[in-house]
Amino acid sequence: MPTTAYADIHGIVFDLDGTLYVNDAFASLIQDAAANYIAGLRAISPAEARQLIDGTRRRLSEESGTIQTLSAVCTELGGSVRELHVIFAEKLRPEAWLVRDERVVHLLAKLSEKYPLYIYTNNNRALATRIVSYLGLSDFFRRIFAIDDNWLPKPDEQMLTRILSEIGLAPAEVLFVGDRYDVDLRVPEQFGCPVYLSQSVEQLLRLEELLNSATPSESK
Repeated sequence: MPTTAYADIHGIVFDLDGTLYVNDAFASLIQDAAANYIAGLRAISPAEARQLIDGTRRRLSEESGTIQTLSAVCTELGGSVRELHVIFAEKLRPEAWLVRDERVVHLLAKLSEKYPLYIYTNNNRALATRIVSYLGLSDFFRRIFAIDDNWLPKPDEQMLTRILSEIGLAPAEVLFVGDRYDVDLRVPEQFGCPVYLSQSVEQLLRLEELLNSATPSESK
């Protein structure tokens, strides 16, 4: 997106997993926990459940033309988003896998001096809070919007409308940052929000430079 789109930003909403940190091993554990959940529901092995999840995700993605979330796939297979996240909160131990990155801490410290920062995640609040705390990022966010706010996973227009209302900014004033366009950014962009796709820490670290290079005069 052109830098001029960032000229009048007054707030930033970050996705969490895969955006503020990237850890393939922990991401795989999340998939494993979901597979174990579906295995129990379907009375099949975890390996069979993983294949079923992968196949269902492909089918739903082909039908919709967009990437499908794990929550949507589990719901399609007869699962409950609430039950799935109870398992995530109880079983997952992000502290054993994640590593604090001082570059990200520094970035958010700098950004928080200029903008109110928020998180909007498909993770549950308990786990998201633990992750943010362990990564040393708790002081920088005014609020975490989590899946247990309404039990509807991203992308969700109703929740996006609520977020914009609660932070009190117009769509053009709120930058959304995420690692999956279809999940994190497509709906905000349709609402008129500027968006930034970040799929690595290196891409995330470029955000400050992009924001600094945009001035209000550029958009006039």
